[in-house]
Amino acid sequence: MDAARQIAALTHGDPAAWEGTAIFHDLIRVALDGADPLDQLSQTLTAVHPDHRQRYAAILARSWHPDQATEFNGAVWPCLGSAVWALRTTRSYEDAIRAAIDLGGDTDTVAAVTGGLAGAVYGSEAIPTKWTEALHVPLPGSGGRTLHLPHLLDLARDLVERLTPD
Repeated sequence: MDAARQIAALTHGDPAAWEGTAIFHDLIRVALDGADPLDQLSQTLTAVHPDHRQRYAAILARSWHPDQATEFNGAVWPCLGSAVWALRTTRSYEDAIRAAIDLGGDTDTVAAVTGGLAGAVYGSEAIPTKWTEALHVPLPGSGGRTLHLPHLLDLARDLVERLTPD
Protein backbone atom coordinates (compact mmCIF):
# COMPACT_ATOMS: atom_id res chain seq x y z
CA MET A 1 0.00 0.00 0.00
CA ASP A 2 2.91 2.35 0.68
CA ALA A 3 4.23 1.84 -2.85
CA ALA A 4 0.79 2.63 -4.28
CA ARG A 5 0.65 5.84 -2.25
CA GLN A 6 4.06 6.89 -3.55
CA ILE A 7 3.07 6.20 -7.15
CA ALA A 8 -0.19 8.16 -6.76
CA ALA A 9 1.71 11.07 -5.23
CA LEU A 10 3.62 11.49 -8.50
CA THR A 11 0.48 12.72 -10.27
CA HIS A 12 -1.98 13.61 -7.51
CA GLY A 13 -1.36 16.15 -4.78
CA ASP A 14 -4.39 15.12 -2.71
CA PRO A 15 -3.62 12.55 0.01
CA ALA A 16 -7.19 11.21 -0.44
CA ALA A 17 -6.12 10.00 -3.90
CA TRP A 18 -3.07 8.32 -2.37
CA GLU A 19 -5.28 6.41 0.05
CA GLY A 20 -7.77 5.46 -2.67
CA THR A 21 -4.92 4.12 -4.80
CA ALA A 22 -3.57 2.20 -1.83
CA ILE A 23 -6.99 0.65 -1.18
CA PHE A 24 -7.41 -0.29 -4.85
CA HIS A 25 -4.01 -1.96 -4.95
CA ASP A 26 -4.59 -3.83 -1.72
CA LEU A 27 -7.94 -5.16 -3.01
CA ILE A 28 -6.16 -6.34 -6.17
CA ARG A 29 -3.48 -8.01 -4.04
CA VAL A 30 -6.11 -9.81 -1.96
CA ALA A 31 -7.90 -11.05 -5.08
CA LEU A 32 -4.67 -12.24 -6.71
CA ASP A 33 -3.85 -14.08 -3.48
CA GLY A 34 -7.11 -16.02 -3.98
CA ALA A 35 -9.32 -14.33 -1.38
CA ASP A 36 -12.45 -12.25 -1.87
CA PRO A 37 -11.41 -8.60 -1.63
CA LEU A 38 -14.93 -7.60 -0.56
CA ASP A 39 -14.61 -9.90 2.45
CA GLN A 40 -11.27 -8.29 3.33
CA LEU A 41 -12.34 -4.64 3.12
CA SER A 42 -12.30 -4.16 6.88
CA GLN A 43 -8.69 -5.37 7.04
CA THR A 44 -7.70 -3.10 4.15
CA LEU A 45 -9.34 -0.14 5.86
CA THR A 46 -7.23 -0.63 8.99
CA ALA A 47 -4.20 0.31 6.88
CA VAL A 48 -5.78 3.53 5.58
CA HIS A 49 -4.54 6.80 7.06
CA PRO A 50 -6.80 7.77 10.00
CA ASP A 51 -7.69 11.09 8.35
CA HIS A 52 -9.35 9.21 5.49
CA ARG A 53 -10.46 5.92 7.04
CA GLN A 54 -13.99 6.94 8.07
CA ARG A 55 -14.90 8.41 4.68
CA TYR A 56 -13.56 5.39 2.79
CA ALA A 57 -15.35 3.07 5.19
CA ALA A 58 -18.60 4.87 4.40
CA ILE A 59 -18.31 4.63 0.61
CA LEU A 60 -17.08 1.02 0.74
CA ALA A 61 -19.89 -0.14 3.05
CA ARG A 62 -22.36 -2.71 1.74
CA SER A 63 -25.18 -0.22 2.21
CA TRP A 64 -23.55 2.52 0.08
CA HIS A 65 -24.97 3.25 -3.37
CA PRO A 66 -23.48 5.56 -6.02
CA ASP A 67 -26.57 7.77 -5.74
CA GLN A 68 -25.23 8.75 -2.31
CA ALA A 69 -22.07 10.28 -3.77
CA THR A 70 -21.48 13.89 -2.83
CA GLU A 71 -18.97 14.51 -5.64
CA PHE A 72 -18.77 13.74 -9.36
CA ASN A 73 -17.84 10.08 -9.83
CA GLY A 74 -14.50 10.98 -11.38
CA ALA A 75 -13.32 12.00 -7.91
CA VAL A 76 -11.46 9.33 -5.97
CA TRP A 77 -14.10 8.70 -3.28
CA PRO A 78 -17.14 8.00 -5.48
CA CYS A 79 -15.03 6.37 -8.20
CA LEU A 80 -13.67 3.70 -5.88
CA GLY A 81 -17.01 3.37 -4.10
CA SER A 82 -18.83 2.95 -7.42
CA ALA A 83 -16.34 0.33 -8.62
CA VAL A 84 -16.72 -1.69 -5.42
CA TRP A 85 -20.51 -1.29 -5.65
CA ALA A 86 -20.47 -2.56 -9.27
CA LEU A 87 -18.37 -5.58 -8.25
CA ARG A 88 -20.54 -6.26 -5.20
CA THR A 89 -23.89 -6.08 -7.04
CA THR A 90 -23.03 -8.22 -10.07
CA ARG A 91 -21.85 -11.75 -10.74
CA SER A 92 -19.50 -11.45 -13.74
CA TYR A 93 -16.79 -9.29 -15.25
CA GLU A 94 -19.05 -8.11 -18.06
CA ASP A 95 -21.95 -7.28 -15.74
CA ALA A 96 -19.66 -5.34 -13.38
CA ILE A 97 -18.30 -3.23 -16.26
CA ARG A 98 -21.79 -2.62 -17.63
CA ALA A 99 -23.04 -1.57 -14.17
CA ALA A 100 -20.14 0.89 -13.86
CA ILE A 101 -20.81 2.37 -17.31
CA ASP A 102 -24.55 2.60 -16.69
CA LEU A 103 -23.88 4.93 -13.77
CA GLY A 104 -22.97 7.66 -16.25
CA GLY A 105 -20.62 10.49 -15.42
CA ASP A 106 -16.92 9.69 -15.67
CA THR A 107 -17.62 6.23 -17.06
CA ASP A 108 -14.15 5.56 -18.43
CA THR A 109 -12.51 6.11 -15.04
CA VAL A 110 -15.11 4.19 -13.04
CA ALA A 111 -15.13 1.34 -15.58
CA ALA A 112 -11.31 1.19 -15.59
CA VAL A 113 -11.19 0.86 -11.80
CA THR A 114 -14.05 -1.66 -11.90
CA GLY A 115 -12.25 -3.59 -14.64
CA GLY A 116 -9.09 -3.82 -12.55
CA LEU A 117 -10.99 -5.18 -9.57
CA ALA A 118 -13.21 -7.49 -11.61
CA GLY A 119 -10.24 -8.76 -13.60
CA ALA A 120 -8.43 -9.68 -10.41
CA VAL A 121 -11.54 -11.38 -9.00
CA TYR A 122 -12.77 -13.20 -12.12
CA GLY A 123 -9.50 -13.58 -14.05
CA SER A 124 -8.58 -12.34 -17.50
CA GLU A 125 -10.41 -15.24 -19.11
CA ALA A 126 -13.69 -13.72 -17.87
CA ILE A 127 -13.25 -10.70 -20.14
CA PRO A 128 -15.56 -11.25 -23.12
CA THR A 129 -13.64 -12.24 -26.24
CA LYS A 130 -15.68 -9.78 -28.29
CA TRP A 131 -14.06 -7.04 -26.19
CA THR A 132 -10.48 -8.29 -26.51
CA GLU A 133 -10.50 -9.19 -30.23
CA ALA A 134 -10.62 -5.52 -31.13
CA LEU A 135 -7.60 -4.57 -28.99
CA HIS A 136 -4.73 -3.07 -30.92
CA VAL A 137 -1.94 -0.68 -30.02
CA PRO A 138 -0.21 1.15 -32.89
CA LEU A 139 3.43 1.78 -32.01
CA PRO A 140 4.57 5.28 -32.98
CA GLY A 141 7.84 5.32 -34.88
CA SER A 142 7.76 1.58 -35.60
CA GLY A 143 6.93 1.72 -39.29
CA GLY A 144 3.26 0.91 -38.76
CA ARG A 145 3.70 -2.01 -36.38
CA THR A 146 0.55 -2.72 -34.34
CA LEU A 147 0.33 -4.94 -31.29
CA HIS A 148 -2.77 -7.11 -30.93
CA LEU A 149 -3.98 -9.05 -27.89
CA PRO A 150 -1.52 -11.99 -28.20
CA HIS A 151 1.41 -9.54 -28.38
CA LEU A 152 0.10 -7.57 -25.42
CA LEU A 153 -0.28 -10.77 -23.38
CA ASP A 154 3.27 -11.79 -24.29
CA LEU A 155 4.54 -8.40 -23.11
CA ALA A 156 2.64 -8.76 -19.83
CA ARG A 157 4.07 -12.26 -19.26
CA ASP A 158 7.59 -11.01 -20.04
CA LEU A 159 7.17 -8.17 -17.58
CA VAL A 160 5.99 -10.53 -14.84
CA GLU A 161 8.92 -12.87 -15.49
CA ARG A 162 11.39 -9.98 -15.26
CA LEU A 163 9.87 -8.73 -12.01
CA THR A 164 9.49 -12.13 -10.39
CA PRO A 165 12.51 -13.14 -8.30
CA ASP A 166 14.03 -16.50 -9.28
